[in-house]
Amino acid sequence: MTTSELEQMREEALAIASRTGYNRASLIPILREMKEKYRAIDSEAMQIIADILGVHPVEVDAVATFYAFVHPSLEGQFIIRLCRTFSCDLAGKAEVAAQLENDLGVRFGETTSDGAFSLEWANCMGMCDQGPAMLVNDTVYTQLTPEKVSAIVADYRSQLAAEAGQGPNGHKAESKIQRTATNQLTFSTVPLGDGLDKALAMRRVDIIDLVRDSKLKGRGGAGFPTGVKWNFAAAEKRTPKYIICNADEGEPGTFKDRLILTDYADLVFEGMTIGARAIGASLGLVYLRAEYEYLKSHLEEVIDRRRQAGLLGVNIGGIEGFDFDIMIAMGAGAYVCGEETALIESLEGFRGEPRNRPPFPVVSGFLNRPSVINNVETLAWVTCILSKGIDWFKSFGTENSTGHKLFSVSGDCQNPGIYEFPFGTTVAELLRQVGGEDAKAVQIGGASGQCVPKADFERRLAFEDIPTGGSIIVIGADRDMLDLAHNLMDFFVDESCGQCTPCRLGNRKLLEGVEMLKEGTCSPEYLNDLKGLANTMQVASKCGLGQSSSVALLSILEHFGDEIL
Repeated sequence: MTTSELEQMREEALAIASRTGYNRASLIPILREMKEKYRAIDSEAMQIIADILGVHPVEVDAVATFYAFVHPSLEGQFIIRLCRTFSCDLAGKAEVAAQLENDLGVRFGETTSDGAFSLEWANCMGMCDQGPAMLVNDTVYTQLTPEKVSAIVADYRSQLAAEAGQGPNGHKAESKIQRTATNQLTFSTVPLGDGLDKALAMRRVDIIDLVRDSKLKGRGGAGFPTGVKWNFAAAEKRTPKYIICNADEGEPGTFKDRLILTDYADLVFEGMTIGARAIGASLGLVYLRAEYEYLKSHLEEVIDRRRQAGLLGVNIGGIEGFDFDIMIAMGAGAYVCGEETALIESLEGFRGEPRNRPPFPVVSGFLNRPSVINNVETLAWVTCILSKGIDWFKSFGTENSTGHKLFSVSGDCQNPGIYEFPFGTTVAELLRQVGGEDAKAVQIGGASGQCVPKADFERRLAFEDIPTGGSIIVIGADRDMLDLAHNLMDFFVDESCGQCTPCRLGNRKLLEGVEMLKEGTCSPEYLNDLKGLANTMQVASKCGLGQSSSVALLSILEHFGDEIL
């Protein structure tokens, strides 16, 4: 970088750091902004950032190289990221990838000689129902074909030529994100403000009791009782306390949070405010995944509108001392940050590596203070429960899985999209609704979930049977199950944070085993060794990523062994 660029970067980094008190939490926002503006983050730039924050340049490098969206190796003016998850595979990703390499003259992981384009693979970007999908910087393109990507590349080249004064600017390729709610969502029936009004008329302990008695469980997949989590945080005496919305929707095949944040952000922010009232929190943070950068301005507009209406800020609802506000914090591209302690590490400006527990976040979370972390959908359901009541919520679902659930459906079906069903719905009924009756399998719960064969389609989607954060990938009758296994294991090798040995090395060995199966060189004895390794990983890995990364592979081997061996 030139001297003038470095001086300008210093001033801009100082401005960002001043907003957070020059602490470590400024690191990722600084890296994101510098990467977007200057493309390169070289050793001199890292030294400047380190000096401002009072850390060693090695720490800056360690964070930058951990996250996909600020990685120093990506220096193209336009960074093209093509989704490689299995939903996009089923939609024709391979042909699109080949066309991109042909048009750009580089392979994935490379930058064109003129520095104009970097071509990268990306893991799920929340467009599974509209694949193949890709990002060009922060612009999303969906339902791609080889012809479409050629036109998109040509448009960006035309833009570069126009900026260089070498020709007129061409038209901008269309970026279209469809609304994909295919049955009516309860969220559309809840009057804005009704849930919060009722919460403000209640004692804090009564709010927690209401959420606890509703038996609402976390909709992100883990299924921890929301009311219990809130009660733990409320009992802590230390302040400040935080409400954190986990909007790092990175599970392959999941895209429901995208729709909720687009159309029902008020319900989410209302749920955060209700939670803040219940536990005594003063600040809410929305950890928004890097792939959803295009939603940030929309969410900030909703937050500003709520501030102006007196629904955020000082003395909310006229209650003396109830001060609460919400901020958006951007992720930088790491699947593991969906795990709550890795998310906190990222918020604090570190690599997204899971923490040892205990202590749990409700005791010592963000900045070592009591913190509640809830999923986007969970917070929206909190608002619905306060508005419509416990009896309404518990009238749906099962005894142990109350209420409705949103499902992200993609793959080999006639009507992919976002659906709302009560817990306890069978896999077969869901497939009938989406036009996927001919499926031979369904991958439920994303890369970390179960692969359910046709013989088990009468099983129920519920915490007591098949738990899921909502990802449903329909696998057609003519698909090769080893292709699915390879895609999922490749995902986990790429997304492992590398902190613990069982996950870091185990996933690589499992991927090698799948490749041997595809080549026909994996003996039955070695396959049994791999199964033993997979079982060991489930008990020896530090966090949920390593503990669940072999679940899909084991279920594929169990149910489709006759196809594989």
